[in-house]
Amino acid sequence: MDLRFPSDTEIFREEIRTWLRANVPRDPRPDEGTEMLEWDLNWQRRQYEAGYAGIAWPVAYGGRGLSLVQQLVWYEEYARAGGPYLGACFVGLSHAGPTLIARASDAQKEFHLPRILAGVDAWCQGFSEPGAGSDLASLRTAAVVDGDELVVTGQKIWTSYAQVARWQELLVRTDSSGSKHQGITWVICDMSTPGIEVRPIRNLNGVDHYCEVFYDEVRIPLTQVVGQLHDGWSVAMSTLGFERGTAFLQAQTELSRTVERLIEIARTRRGFDGRRLLDDDSTLDQLATLRTEVAAMRAMTYAGVSRAGRQPVPGPEGSMTKLYLGELTQRVSRCAMDILGIDSLEVDGSFVRDSWVRRYLLGYEATMGGGTSEVQRNIIADRVLGLPR
Repeated sequence: MDLRFPSDTEIFREEIRTWLRANVPRDPRPDEGTEMLEWDLNWQRRQYEAGYAGIAWPVAYGGRGLSLVQQLVWYEEYARAGGPYLGACFVGLSHAGPTLIARASDAQKEFHLPRILAGVDAWCQGFSEPGAGSDLASLRTAAVVDGDELVVTGQKIWTSYAQVARWQELLVRTDSSGSKHQGITWVICDMSTPGIEVRPIRNLNGVDHYCEVFYDEVRIPLTQVVGQLHDGWSVAMSTLGFERGTAFLQAQTELSRTVERLIEIARTRRGFDGRRLLDDDSTLDQLATLRTEVAAMRAMTYAGVSRAGRQPVPGPEGSMTKLYLGELTQRVSRCAMDILGIDSLEVDGSFVRDSWVRRYLLGYEATMGGGTSEVQRNIIADRVLGLPR
């Protein structure tokens, strides 16, 4: 591991800390719809105009061209300042953008990357299908080459922000003659193309976050293929590498902040017996364990950043971070519910933004999105440890 902070890191940290303190939005983020989209894009645009979008992205495409270590410092300070979730900008910034940087043509990079950073367009991900979620290579959404276009027919599901996104990173099957990992193509899909139908899915926490997407002979120019035709699986592995590795840097640093907030609550709140919650041995043990686990998570993150600095695309080790983060997120949420008890619930049954009960419900997706915990364990066993199948 080689993680040496540049000599001017603390100057950079203080610079962004000052800017975030003055600019992090204090008005509540809308839950859904065009209001949510505009809120997310406006916040992204404000960061871009101030020079804080794409810290480690190439300067040629609107980024700062700084190191991943400085990108990590940004996320640390962003979480400390209470910066909002990236929302509709998440896929573009964390999945599509890094994949385009690593695998796209110059023309594709020149058009899309500045628009992602400047908060012009939102992206969504068209990977999972009803019969191909954890087993992504079993996808059946088909694309037939017709002249200089792909004609796509099929269905995707669990597509976050599909109802508001302009572009989609889409996996389609263009050849069925080989193994299931062959004949897949990674393509940029314009969500305004005729033949696309989006059906929002209202989820457990009461908002339309996920969607089903149906494709009825949707025509996509071959110029929108990223990488080579039929070689989309290798491009998809780049995407998933970023998703399981560096994409959740903000979530990892935010988790530390959440645990410290719980400790502060336990330090002041009193139980039915009049004692501080922190004076209860069981509560103290839970919180101490979580703080230790968050420190371990931080060490894994630093190791991941070190690896990413030596290779253009994150390797399978990102699955270790993804697995640990997902399960730790759920442990933190459960601990919060245990500590707060009935006070974590809303009397009228409504959801309050950023409430503990809402965090608890959202935590269920932490071990599913980006590949289930079972999938991550298989990847770790096979591709990291080299164990027999």
